[in-house]
Amino acid sequence: MSAVLWPVTGRIVRALNAANGTGEHETAMRLMKVVEEAGEASAAYIGMTGQNPRKGTTHTPDDVADELCDVIIAAAVALHSFTPHSPAVLEAKLHAAARRLDRDPERTP
Repeated sequence: MSAVLWPVTGRIVRALNAANGTGEHETAMRLMKVVEEAGEASAAYIGMTGQNPRKGTTHTPDDVADELCDVIIAAAVALHSFTPHSPAVLEAKLHAAARRLDRDPERTP
């Protein structure tokens, strides 16, 4: 996992907290930001495949990757609203996913 993810995410969270506060509305906004970024990643993929004949091919795989990074950042920022232990919570979740793969060898890529 990136060594800069949590320090930079912490800076973003502190800046957002200072600008917008930490109430229920702000928590909801941060969660909705994850959905917004996921929609942008989907739109980039559609643009990459040229699925919309009116627009043609408008994006590249790099554009999709860039949008997916935005999803990860938004999710990491939102996670801070739900736990003070974001790095540990994500690490535990990653290990749980790995254990599931280990128990079901047919699902291993």
